[in-house]
Amino acid sequence: MIQRVSFRHLFRLSDDVGLLEHANHLIPRRQEGYTTDDNARGLWCVLWWLKLLPQGPLAERLNRLAETYLAFLHWNQLENGHFYNNIDYTRKREPEEPSDDCLGRAMWALAFASFHAPQEAHRQLAQQMFWKALPQAAQLAYPRGCAYALAACVLYAGQAPKARDQLEPLIEQLSGKLVSMYEQSASPGWNWFEPAMTYSNGLLPWALLASGHYLQNKKVLQIGMDSLDFLLTKMRHPVHLFIQPVGNRGWCTKASRSEWDQQPVDVLKLALAAAKAYEISGNPEYGDVLKRCRQWFYGENRLGKMMCLPEEGAGLDGLNPDGPNPNAGAESTLSFLLTERIFCEHMIQSQEGHSYNIEATAETVLIESRVMEIIPR
Repeated sequence: MIQRVSFRHLFRLSDDVGLLEHANHLIPRRQEGYTTDDNARGLWCVLWWLKLLPQGPLAERLNRLAETYLAFLHWNQLENGHFYNNIDYTRKREPEEPSDDCLGRAMWALAFASFHAPQEAHRQLAQQMFWKALPQAAQLAYPRGCAYALAACVLYAGQAPKARDQLEPLIEQLSGKLVSMYEQSASPGWNWFEPAMTYSNGLLPWALLASGHYLQNKKVLQIGMDSLDFLLTKMRHPVHLFIQPVGNRGWCTKASRSEWDQQPVDVLKLALAAAKAYEISGNPEYGDVLKRCRQWFYGENRLGKMMCLPEEGAGLDGLNPDGPNPNAGAESTLSFLLTERIFCEHMIQSQEGHSYNIEATAETVLIESRVMEIIPR
């Protein structure tokens, strides 16, 4: 198997300030500015790919992007630890209310950077920023912000045993919030955290699976599995099994399910949850879901249309009745690149008897899998 991933469009969307939010086709829409949301996703994405890449021009370019994205987060962290999200192209902050999702995303990226940034100075800064944000996490009220912050604390605690005494009470608190939301909303035939499935739904089971596994809490783990299995009934075609995200035009309730404006970010979040479920259970069904999430971008979807531009490394901004949205913004592009990275990690970890050769040019990484020859003694 050969997996080829390009970062050309990510480089195109990035400048010396950070990662631009939107594009018209492949051209950045500078008038739309930047978000902390996207720069946090970008930091996570490039650092995770850097863990795999050999030294060379691509690794150097991605490392420079990581520096830029981390600097963007540092610039936009407020004195109270929260984050400002929306910045216009002139570097001015736009009017907004604090966002739970933004705080949670930034914490996840900082937790990842705290242990996986190549430079020690960058790891130290990420750690300082993570701990500065931590008191705000206890105030989170909305499920997706809670989920991101919960996963961030689990990641950090797993990497830093000395921090566990400080982090585990918050892990218990945030997982308890999600469990409470689930118990208040769930009913026969509706194993979910809210009256409607909306966006980034896979985050919620993903975070509970991570925290339940870390805490060895069977109840939390079971709710994570039950909610993921229910989500699959809404996001997988009942016959052909291809992935079909809940559409953004009306969401999904007990009474109806929206088909269109399917978003790449929802595919990414399902891939995250499926990968975690496979890691914990070893159930091959979840591995199959993860592979189908990747294939959604390559045309295994409701319309049989490509949702990425592979040579550019670009993800397209949604699937509609008349076809893909031709624009390739930051969220969609990062969703594509991160889904590729999750799939790559899954293949490396799950395929015994295979060797991997990884090569890179200035813009592209090539991962080639080969069956290892068994030489008889």
